[in-house]
Amino acid sequence: MFESVFVLGFDGGALIWGEANGKDKKSVYLYVLIVPASQGLAWFVLSFSTLHCKFKVSEKFPFLLRVWWVLSFVICLCTLYVDGRGFWVEGYKHLRSHVVANFAVTPALAFLCIAAIRGVTGIEVICRNSNLYEPFLVEEEPGCLKVTPYRDAGFFSLATLSWLNPLLSIGAKRPLELKDIPLVAPKDRAKASYKVLNSNWEKLKAENPSKQPSLASAILKSFWKEAAVNAIFAGLNTLVSYVGPYMISYFVDYLSGKETFPNEGYVLAGIFFVAKLVETLTTRQWYLGVDILGMHVRSALTAMVYRKGLRLSSSAKQSHTSGEIVNYMAVDVQRVGDYSWYLHDMWMLPMQIVLVLLILYKNVGIASVATLIATIISIVITIPVARMQEDYQDKLMAAKDERMRKTSECLRNMRILKLQAWEHRYQLQLEEMRGVEYKWLRKALYSQACITFMFWSSPIFVSAVTFATSILLGGQLTAGGVLSALATFRILQEPLRSFPDLVSMMAQTKVSLDRLSSFLQDEELQGDATIILPQGTSDVAIEIKDGVFSWDPSLSRPTLSGVHMRAERGMHVAVCGTVGSGKSSFLSCILGEIPKLSGEVRVCGSSAYVSQSAWIQSGNIEENVLFGSPMDKAKYKNVLHACSLKKDLKLFSHGDQTIIGDRGINLSGGQKQRVQLARALYQDADIYLLDDPFSALDAHTGSELFREYVLTALADKTVIFVTHQVEFLPAADMILVWLYDGLA
Repeated sequence: MFESVFVLGFDGGALIWGEANGKDKKSVYLYVLIVPASQGLAWFVLSFSTLHCKFKVSEKFPFLLRVWWVLSFVICLCTLYVDGRGFWVEGYKHLRSHVVANFAVTPALAFLCIAAIRGVTGIEVICRNSNLYEPFLVEEEPGCLKVTPYRDAGFFSLATLSWLNPLLSIGAKRPLELKDIPLVAPKDRAKASYKVLNSNWEKLKAENPSKQPSLASAILKSFWKEAAVNAIFAGLNTLVSYVGPYMISYFVDYLSGKETFPNEGYVLAGIFFVAKLVETLTTRQWYLGVDILGMHVRSALTAMVYRKGLRLSSSAKQSHTSGEIVNYMAVDVQRVGDYSWYLHDMWMLPMQIVLVLLILYKNVGIASVATLIATIISIVITIPVARMQEDYQDKLMAAKDERMRKTSECLRNMRILKLQAWEHRYQLQLEEMRGVEYKWLRKALYSQACITFMFWSSPIFVSAVTFATSILLGGQLTAGGVLSALATFRILQEPLRSFPDLVSMMAQTKVSLDRLSSFLQDEELQGDATIILPQGTSDVAIEIKDGVFSWDPSLSRPTLSGVHMRAERGMHVAVCGTVGSGKSSFLSCILGEIPKLSGEVRVCGSSAYVSQSAWIQSGNIEENVLFGSPMDKAKYKNVLHACSLKKDLKLFSHGDQTIIGDRGINLSGGQKQRVQLARALYQDADIYLLDDPFSALDAHTGSELFREYVLTALADKTVIFVTHQVEFLPAADMILVWLYDGLA
């Protein structure tokens, strides 16, 4: 900028001096002042972009600024070449103000060109250990963590994928580690995608409750912007891919000596080069956009299925096993996400056919109608086969779910099967179900192979029909026309060959969408079954008024009726009664897991639940590890002492990090019960619901654990414990006795 101001001032002064002394105005032309004036203004404006990077704490220079620096250096080099030749011819007579300034600014422009190519400002975000810099949401990562450069990449970086260069350079030097992989941008994380999709899904359900909402519509409303941007690249890629077949006839005519205008060869070569360059760039952006779109759809659907599995009601859980829910996330969600690769083929295929017909009409004339007819025939004959394949796919998924359900049941009850020596009998049943699944899989694959065979042969069929029709109609086939037609057919081969996969994918995706939609609309736990109040807002920890609950609301007699209970904060409540009287159901109504018919349930604070037989996963602790990594050593020691686990940990090979198998299968009954109690205590909840937790222990260990756990570690907590051991009742502040007719 200062160089331009200097030249402008020097030449302006020379112009004024020449006019004042009556010299010839031709010695200094007025237009000479325009160049330094415009350059100085541009440098002045773009300088603010550099200052803006500093105040915004940007890691990359703006794209326009980087282009200006590169072009300025290129122009400087060209000017140096011209000035060098001028000095060689004219000597010192060629010396001008702009020549001196150009020599002076060359090193600076070279430095700016290097900075533009790198694009890095050198500004780094410093992470401070102050509470003022804590994230607003605790579940979000702080802003000082390394986030993918894709988030702030400029136009040039996105077009060339150069934002990947730092990671690739590290991978070229050494194997990549987890710390080398940057975090995903907040907008691309599963949490953001889930919020958008779940919001649109709930809106669709609320608009017309009597009508089944469309999950496909919710997905389209959630991610239509990404799909639209991706469609632009896909459409542009399709258009430029047909430039070559269209122009090849002109190129053949030029090679045969028919030149229509000067330098036609250079123009045609330039068009081919630009078209191929645009095709390459749009292909990369198209595929990248497809991957990102599929990632968003998969992450959002997986989160929705997982959340739905946690909220299923008791009746809905009976129709969906854990194996089926895993199938929804592993198979159906993956299939819906993979459909993003075929999303634009539905409208691109007709557009490609239209482009083919236009090119063929130019080359073979009216015979292009035969091309259209042959293409339509190739597509229509696959419709009945596609319907058959959709039916086979539906039955295949149903058979797979049934097999997964039976397999999960066998694995859960493997001890009983081994004890009764029923392995061979159940093996035969599983193999029989596998045979049914294999039958539908074979039919689905055969139908897909049939469609694939039809469309692999369709390009040959279309080209043969086109040329035969042209010859029969007396058309003249030139070398350029034939080459153009063959190139067009070759490009059309890919969409026609991918059409069977499109048909198959559409059928499979429709089945998966229907399954997911049906699952997401199943009955959930009542949102108002339990009113949760923050800790400290009331002295009453649990209060039930006129509660009526039933596991099956269709039955005339409810499971629990007329329940009235009030427990103050810090009270220890014992629940006893005969087997089947409803003690465990009473704890379930506090948790909100049993459907509430009437009444009111209020719970003040967080709850921790320990069952008698089920293996409970607590908090964020891994299911196959005892506790995970302890955060508070003093608290950790108190937990071990309260649950009598210190001696047991010494027996394990890796202490509290020992892998204990699925659902604690490597632990004894007593160890499993104590680990569950320790997990619950480690959460430091406000209310503890214990469903006969000491039944798997001997009398001495049970009494000691009750004293250390309930009376000592949970002395200040609200505890409701179900028990059949009457020796624990005197320690309770309140005793509830359950009879078959209700609460006594």
